[in-house]
Amino acid sequence: MITDYSKYPTADAAPIAVNMLESFRAVGYSMEAAVADILDNSISAGAKNIWIDFDWNGAATTFSLKDDGCGMTNDELINAMRPGSRDPNEERDVNDLGRFGLGLKTASFSQCRKYTVISKKQSKEPVFWTWDLDYVYHHAKEWKLIASLPNGNWQEQIQNLSSGTIVIWQDLDHLLKGIAAENQKAYNKFLQTMERVKKHIATVFHRYIEGNKIKIFFSGREVEAWNPFLIHHTATQNFPEEPLHNGKIIVRGFVLPHKSKLTPEEFRNAEGVRGWNAQQGFYVYRNERMLVSGEWLGLFRKEEHFKLARIMIDLPNSLDGEWQIDIKKSVARAPFGLKDNLKAYASQVKAQAVEVYRHRGKVVQRNSGTQYFQPVWIEKQKDGKRYYEINQEHPFITSMDIKTIKPLLRLLEETLPVPLIVINESENPDSFFRPFEKMAASNELKELLKTVYKSLLNNNNNTPEQAKSRLLLIEPFNEYPELIECL
Repeated sequence: MITDYSKYPTADAAPIAVNMLESFRAVGYSMEAAVADILDNSISAGAKNIWIDFDWNGAATTFSLKDDGCGMTNDELINAMRPGSRDPNEERDVNDLGRFGLGLKTASFSQCRKYTVISKKQSKEPVFWTWDLDYVYHHAKEWKLIASLPNGNWQEQIQNLSSGTIVIWQDLDHLLKGIAAENQKAYNKFLQTMERVKKHIATVFHRYIEGNKIKIFFSGREVEAWNPFLIHHTATQNFPEEPLHNGKIIVRGFVLPHKSKLTPEEFRNAEGVRGWNAQQGFYVYRNERMLVSGEWLGLFRKEEHFKLARIMIDLPNSLDGEWQIDIKKSVARAPFGLKDNLKAYASQVKAQAVEVYRHRGKVVQRNSGTQYFQPVWIEKQKDGKRYYEINQEHPFITSMDIKTIKPLLRLLEETLPVPLIVINESENPDSFFRPFEKMAASNELKELLKTVYKSLLNNNNNTPEQAKSRLLLIEPFNEYPELIECL
């Protein structure tokens, strides 16, 4: 039945321009999320190059984002600057990164009181319009753009492109209100914010950068992609892809290498901006653009032992509604019908991550043909309590007179400071040396290695190659294959 609305009285309830525009400022963008939202528009416009820059001048600092995309006509630009310029439920191009038609406006207003967009369509003259909150508040009192352009060479910059768009932010009051240009402390803090923005862009758009789909330049320097999965590292363990939702969603898990398998530079790079523990979990992508990084989506709690587990989820933009993608494109929620599938897949990845973490990057497969991995310590349980014993089948132990050293082994087992180790591991998990890591112990390690090598040759009738193969499965020598090769 169709309702007859003609019989009802109506009243005008259009939002008050000033109040509505001020409300846009409270959406909750960070500076880095706001910049990423503007870049989405550039990518959707087919840009191949994006330039991000700023001109420090205290409270009068300008921040700009320029691209060589398709540009806009005057009517297209006005529509792009109109809040809610598109229906979020309409069917979009599969590569479109927008949804609500609010990104340009909310992202810009979250950081500044005045922003200008200047755009040029191929073979057309540039056009520009400005949203100025002070003009709307004090003069227009309604939804009015003004045709003004900030001081600078913006016209020259846009004319140097065959087509493209520049977004210029002025009066960054949330960040720089009342700041003098000579304030060195404020300037240093601003540079730290810019560094966060650059790293965020390197993360969010890493697949675009790696695939040579775009180049992003920050203050004239090309941004290098940050891939959270260490895909090309030989010690990274890849899980098979799993399609969900009739193949529309692809899930793929990774267990990153233990610290002992990484160089110091690789370790620092892999921990990202937030550190190893914060990076564990799901990474949700829509059209290769990262939306969520390092979250378990409410399925698990973050734990120290899971920190090597990272899982990629790829979505099409047609599922934005089901995943509750927000305006900032920084929140996603797994649909109820998929939670069990995601939890089951993630549990496998987490289990493997725990194994790698516990064994500090060692070979975790206990049986390799007829050979077994030989740790120094063995974990055991009795009456529901866990304890640790020294492995008396370890080749170094068997090479000695067990009766003579057994009291010493017993003393070590009974006085192992497990509580202290647990506390230190939880508070500062990456502060421990791996066995014989200290340079001063290198000769000691070589002598120990030679002792066990000779024992394997003499007592087990191994050939030199067989003895070397065995050493690769004996702790701590398995962490030093280069020394084994030199025997």
